[in-house]
This record gives sequence, C-alpha cells and structure tokens, in this order.
Amino acid sequence: MVDITIVIPIAGLVGLAFAGYLTWYVFRKDLGSPEMQEIGEAIRQGATAFMRRQYTTIIVISILLAVLIAVLIDPKPWVGLSFLVGATASAFSGYVGMYVSVRSNIRTASAARRSLDEALKTSFRGGAVSGMGVVSLSLLGVAGVYYIFSTFVFNNYPTDEMISLSLDAAIGFAFGASFSALFAQLGGGIYTKAADVGADLVGKIEAGIPEDDPRNPAVIADLVGDNVGDCAGRGADLFESTAAENIGAMVLGLTMYEFFVLQGWDHVDALGWIFFPLVARSFGIFASLAGVLTVRLGKNEQRDPMSGINAGYYITCVLAAAFFYVATYYMLGDNYLYFFGAGVIGIVLSIVIVYITQYYTSGTWRPVREIAKSSTTGPATNIITGLSIAMETTAAPVLAIIFSLLGAFALGQMAAPDSATVTDELIFGFYGTAVATMGMLATCAFILATDTFGPITDNAGGIIEMSKQPEDIRRRTDRLDACGNTTKALTKGYAMGSAALAAFLLFGAYFERVAVKKGITLAEAFQVDIAQPDVFVGGLLGAMLVFLFASLAIRAVGKAAYQMINEVRRQFKADPGIMEKTSKPDYARCVDIATKGALKAMVLPALLPVLVPVSFGILMNLAGYDAPQAVGALLMIGTIAGIMVANMFNNGGGAWDNGKKYIEAGAYGGKKTPAHAAAVVGDTVGDPLKDTAGPSIHVLVKLLSTVTLVFVGLFVAL
Repeated sequence: MVDITIVIPIAGLVGLAFAGYLTWYVFRKDLGSPEMQEIGEAIRQGATAFMRRQYTTIIVISILLAVLIAVLIDPKPWVGLSFLVGATASAFSGYVGMYVSVRSNIRTASAARRSLDEALKTSFRGGAVSGMGVVSLSLLGVAGVYYIFSTFVFNNYPTDEMISLSLDAAIGFAFGASFSALFAQLGGGIYTKAADVGADLVGKIEAGIPEDDPRNPAVIADLVGDNVGDCAGRGADLFESTAAENIGAMVLGLTMYEFFVLQGWDHVDALGWIFFPLVARSFGIFASLAGVLTVRLGKNEQRDPMSGINAGYYITCVLAAAFFYVATYYMLGDNYLYFFGAGVIGIVLSIVIVYITQYYTSGTWRPVREIAKSSTTGPATNIITGLSIAMETTAAPVLAIIFSLLGAFALGQMAAPDSATVTDELIFGFYGTAVATMGMLATCAFILATDTFGPITDNAGGIIEMSKQPEDIRRRTDRLDACGNTTKALTKGYAMGSAALAAFLLFGAYFERVAVKKGITLAEAFQVDIAQPDVFVGGLLGAMLVFLFASLAIRAVGKAAYQMINEVRRQFKADPGIMEKTSKPDYARCVDIATKGALKAMVLPALLPVLVPVSFGILMNLAGYDAPQAVGALLMIGTIAGIMVANMFNNGGGAWDNGKKYIEAGAYGGKKTPAHAAAVVGDTVGDPLKDTAGPSIHVLVKLLSTVTLVFVGLFVAL
C-alpha cells in the first residue's frame, strides 16, 4: 500500500505559506484617507488591548489547570504539557485571525472606492488568512504532538501501547484547544453584544441616528467587538473543532489498527487507519486553497457578491470529494468505496446545512419575512414569532444529521469483512461516522474564510460611513455587509452541524478509552443503561449544564449592556454638542466598559464544563457507582441538549437580525417606524443568542468531549 502520509506536513506548510501570501496581498493595499485611517486605528487599538487582557487571563488559568492535569492524569506529566501547548496554539490562531482582520477592514473600505470586485477579493482573502492559518496550525499541532510523543517519549514501549499513550497525550492537546477556545469565544461574544446592544437601543431607537453614526459613543466598541467575537473567537473555535475531531477519529483508528494487525496487515499499512483523519484534513487544505483563489466578481458591479463566494465553495466541495477518493483508496483497504461514500455523505451534509441555515436566516424566505410582518404590531409579537421560528429551526438540521449519521454508520458496517464480530461491526460503524465527519470538515478552511469575511465587511462599512464617504461607495460596502451577515449565519450553522455529526464520533472515542482503561470490549463499554440512577442523573446534569451555561452567558451580556446603555445616555445628556456634531463622544470609555464586562463575566461559565463532569465523576466513584458510565451519560445527553439549544439560538438570532434588516431595506415603512423599532428590540433579544451563547455552546459540546477523554483514566482508577 502506498504511504501518502507525507502529505500531512506538506499541506500544513503550504497552508501557512498561502496564508502568508494572502496577508501580503491584503497588506499591500492602500489605507485610504486620513479620516479612514483614524477610525481604523481606533478599532485596531481597541481590539489589541482587549485581546492582550483576555489572553493574559486565559494563560494564567491554563497554566494552573495544566499543572493539575500533570499531577493527576497518566501519562504524567505529558498530558498536562500537551494541554498547555493546545491552549497556546488555539489562542495564537485566534489572535492571528484578529490581527489580520483589523488591518483588512480599512483596506477593504479603501478598495470599495474603486470597485466592488476589489473590495470583495480584499475582504475575502483577509478572511482566508484566518481560515488557512487556523486549519494548518491545527493539523501541524495534532500531527506534531503525536509524532514527538511516539518518536521521542514512548518509543521504547510496545507498538500498541506506544500509540495508545501518544494518543492520550494528544488528547490533552485537544482539551487545551477547547478550553482556550471557550474563553475566546465567550469573552469575545460578551464584548461584541454588550457594545452592539448599547449602540442599537440608544443610538437607533432613542436618538434616531444610523447604526455606524460617529456621534454614537458605542460605535467604536461595536466595531471592535466584531473582531474579537467573530474573528478571534471563531478562529479559536474552529481550531479546537478540527483538533478535537481529528484526535477523536484517531482514537477510533487505533481500534481499527488493532483489528487489521490481527488480520495480518503490515504494521505500517494498518497505521493508515490512525492517520487517515490527518490526511483527509490535509487534502481539504488544498481544496480550500483552490476555492479561495476563485472567489471574484469581475467587472460586473451588478453581480451578487454571494455568487462569487458560492462558486468558490462549490469548487472546494468538488475538489474535496475528489481528494477524499484518493485518501480512502490508498489508506482504507479493499472496501474503501464504502468509506468514500461516508465521506461524500459528510460533504453533502455540509451543503444541506448551509442551505437550511440560509432558508431560516435570509430575507428571501418565509421565516425572516414572518418576523418582519409581526413587527408591525409591536415588540411582543416580534419576540413571540421569533421565538417560535427559533424553535422550528432545530427540526430540519436534526433530520439531515439523522439520515447522514445512519447512512455513514451503515456504510462503515458494510465495509467490515465477513469474519467480523458484532463488536467489530460496531467499530467499523463508528469509523464510518468518523470518515463522514472528516468529509464535512474538508471545507473547513473555506468556511472559516467566509466567516471572518463577515466582520471585515461590517467594519469596512462602518469606516466608510464614519469617514463620510460618498453614497455610491456606501452602497458597495452595504452589499458586502449584507453578504457578510449571511455568511456569518451560515458558518454558525455549519459549525453546529459538524459538532452534531462529530458527537457520535466523540462518544465512540470516549467509550473506546473506557474500554482500554477497563480492559473490556467496546460493545461492553457502550452499554449505557438509562434506567440506572447514576446514569439517569448524569444525563439530567448534562442537559442542565447547557441551560445554566447559556443563562450565565446571556446574563453577562445583559449586565454589560446595562452599563453601556447608561454610559451612552450619559454622554448624550452631558454633551449636547455630540448630536450637533460640534464635539466628539468618548469612545474609549465605552470600549473600557465592554472590556471589563467581558473579562469579569467569562471566567465562571468557561470553568463550568470542566468542573462539573470531573467533580461528578469523582463523586460517583466515591459513592460506589460506575463513574465512566455516569459521566458518559452526562456527555451524551449534554451534547444532544447543546446541539438543540445552539441551533435554536444561532438560527433564531440570525432570523431576528435579518427581520430587522428586511424592514430597514424598505418593508413596512422602513427605518424610523414603529415596525422598525419593534424589529430592533427583537434583534437585540437575538443578539446574545446568536453571537454569545449559541457559538459558545458549540465549543462547550466539544469541551465536554475532550475533558471526559482526558479524565477517563481518573474515573476508572478511582
């Protein structure tokens, strides 16, 4: 069998080099007028100051937790060390995305003065720096950690034990990435929505001024928030997603490796089952690279910018499928076609989830228009309608995931040889879902580029308006901003869909570790009996954790927004010259309020997903219950509840947002009408759902998986 694992380091380095080229492409663009530069510099300084203070907090807590892990968890102290490496890499990936985005916004604004095509390419390639950099760093991080431990630390152990111990250490890397990502996403989400709510409620409704009017004291904090929430937060989020799911699939690959070694396969060939996830991710980088380069509009200014992005996405999907065929052919044995089919299911699911999300969050379709219509009778009916649609949005994605999961699992089982036992077929089925997850994440770099593109265009529009550029330039940035709002909503749907598909994979990885630690079969480890009291209460606790976490995240936005609103009102009252444009508002004061509010509120909810499952597992052991099974129930039910709530929050919040924009485009009387005021209230309710709690729950789901994987040995040992 041909060894194609050499593509792993090549793809990682090519991805980083391409990110460097994109950075050069964006940074050579001009910075626009002095007025534009002044606003862009204020945004950059605010984002950098927040990130510096936020990451100082993350580093201190991560070091303390790394020491605790190194003391408690075997193999000591390597899991703690790899945890710290993962946390650092995740934080760094988020910072890189933010660093480029706050320098791309002003260049996009300046490019919009010349053509829509140049502005689209500048903003999208600025976003692609984050996409390519994050996925490449994740790939090199996981592969590098495994290689170092297997080559230099555990190289004297028997092969099976060496692989198992190296994967245990690599799981620490995924845990660190998830832990850091939750802080980044949660802190950035609190910041951005506190500023946004303050700017909207006082500026739009009370003062009656536009969204990005320079007279609004919260406007700079709002623009900063787009970067620290949607760029840095989502970058760290998808870094941990790719890391956790790669390692989860590699853990299942160990069981496949052991099976095929017993079947007489050569040791090197059998390793393909462990390294396949990394090879699949490598090919995804090449597919995304090609897709990014094809995003353009040409000279046709009337073309919808979304059409250029869609063309790049479809090219990425087609190339990803072709590369997937190559990877399965060379690595997954004679029945590779079944696994190729599972990978295609994952790719198709990503497209389906994107379209479902677009249906619920685009002003073209019924849900958003229904919310807009309900605004004509006031805020109460807007909220009632929006809430019902938010709940409705959970149905279609879940049905799509159900069919995909069952299809991938069945194809995996069909790939099992005739001699396979019931336990073997279970393992093959799990691996089929792992391959489907790799298929869905094959386009991850491109999807993250579309997500970071959103806040770049939002900032560019704000810079254009605040620097009083001509109306035709504003229309260009408005079109890009509307496109960016859609892509941000689609990315959240994609991220949650991948988390749902990966949930079964990560359940399998957890119970595979339970089986290894307890010396039983995977089928025996997976016998989770919900009728047992410890298992039942574990499930209850997992579901409760999701709702408690969401409550703390939303409340944090409310508290910070309360301070922001009072500050904006105070400035308007104390200095009438602000509204008369004879004096400038104190932007820095609002930036400081958002920063302090986010940093203060993010610690408790971010620690909950670590403290609750670990404490519960230890208490169950001390009480004489089967702790691995009870914690497994917490993981399973908590994940299911998290998928439902995150889908509801993300899509419902997006529908509320675009209901407001639908009215602002002229429906039901347009701006400065009672319908518009009601829609702004609904959008304000949806803001902390879609940009704080929803994306953070997505990270919480992954963190539950990685924390239980890390501490499973402790549960069994006790």
